Amino acid sequence: MAEARSKISYLLERLSQGVASHDRENPGHHSWGVGMAHFDIERLGLEEGEEILPGIILQADGGVTGAFRVLCDGDHDAEQEAAEEEMVEAVSQETRELEIVRPGGAEGTPERIRPPF
Repeated sequence: MAEARSKISYLLERLSQGVASHDRENPGHHSWGVGMAHFDIERLGLEEGEEILPGIILQADGGVTGAFRVLCDGDHDAEQEAAEEEMVEAVSQETRELEIVRPGGAEGTPERIRPPF
């Protein structure tokens, strides 16, 4: 029984550290939950939907076992998507002629010998 308590206390410590780290790195986001694999929730004897920390709900998601994710109302991919969009737009405005590449390399270079297959 003491081993189960130590596992839960270790888990709670890691969850609180993860939520605190998320909130520090993303001050504009509001953390509301922790996502875990359904297997881990059952293995630890917890239930989906229970409040694991004050204001933090435990949620089963499709993540890998042995890991958890902090769930929040922010969009973490917004900056990355904006940068990708900008890059795609910049590349699409650039025009280039296609280079013609012939097998065997540059003129005067013999073609590579290949063994028969």
